[in-house]
Amino acid sequence: MVRELGVSHRFWRHGTKGGHLMRRRWEQDGSVELHLVELSASWEAQTAHAALLLVVYLTALVGKLLIIVLTTVDAQLQTPMYFFLRNLSFLDLCYISVTVPKSIVNSFTHDSSISFRCALQVFFFIGLASAEIATLTVVAYDCYVAICQPLHYEAVTDHGACVRVMALSWLGGTASGLMHVAATFSLPFCGFNSVHQFFCDIPQLLSLLDSKVIVNEIRVMVFITCLVLLCFVLITLSYVYIFSTIMRIPSKEARSKTFATCMPHLVVVTLFLISGSIAYVKPISSSPSFLDLFLPVFYTVVPPTLNPIIYSLRNRDMKAALGRQCVRKTN
Repeated sequence: MVRELGVSHRFWRHGTKGGHLMRRRWEQDGSVELHLVELSASWEAQTAHAALLLVVYLTALVGKLLIIVLTTVDAQLQTPMYFFLRNLSFLDLCYISVTVPKSIVNSFTHDSSISFRCALQVFFFIGLASAEIATLTVVAYDCYVAICQPLHYEAVTDHGACVRVMALSWLGGTASGLMHVAATFSLPFCGFNSVHQFFCDIPQLLSLLDSKVIVNEIRVMVFITCLVLLCFVLITLSYVYIFSTIMRIPSKEARSKTFATCMPHLVVVTLFLISGSIAYVKPISSSPSFLDLFLPVFYTVVPPTLNPIIYSLRNRDMKAALGRQCVRKTN
């Protein structure tokens, strides 16, 4: 059972009164203390949870750093595809580092307070997620040009264009994070001060806001959701053209190689966008279910952890580059 920390008996026995007291404190000096939740009251379960997350985080960390290093030092991987993969790996590394380390520390120390750091976590989480969605869209377009318009590939994806596109992705993510933080944390909080999640996520924070004044945040969410849907449509259209082109390739071996190149990206996009969309569209109840706590794992932990496996272990060029670097080091 989820045990909420940092909520006094006054909050539990007098929810409405506690909510008003909390709201008044927030409006006067901004000193209200937000708390995340423990997944279990048992010390052993908390330690096991922290150890599992630590293993997952270190696996993702090593995988991301391996991709970044290989695509930076290997001369044969200096192509637009691996330029975007390097940036995507760096985004994933930052993305998983925003939420998982804090959850590990909370489980080991049993200190669930987050306070003003909640706003920072929301900013970086939303900003990096938005930048990642934009980058995934660019990767889909890169695959489309490489397969469907190969004669124009070098002209369309020159280094300057790649740098500009990534700069726009980072700027768009920063703007998205700032909009969410400004719209959410400028509003009065009320009710309990416990966030029903292992990190500060917008849907859970909305349940702590006064329902009469969340119009601004709803507008921001609708605007960002429309942009995400646009990216999803562009990705879908790219793959429709890609697969229709692949099916016309006469060589079975060439078709298999092309599918092997594009399918991992499609798997990552599907996991990331579908799980995130369900979590943000699903109504938040006052008593969170197991699904509310478990679903965010699929868009915060799983994609960054699987990306190195998908892009490295199943990619011939990456495995060949790793072999070349190992041989070079031994010599």
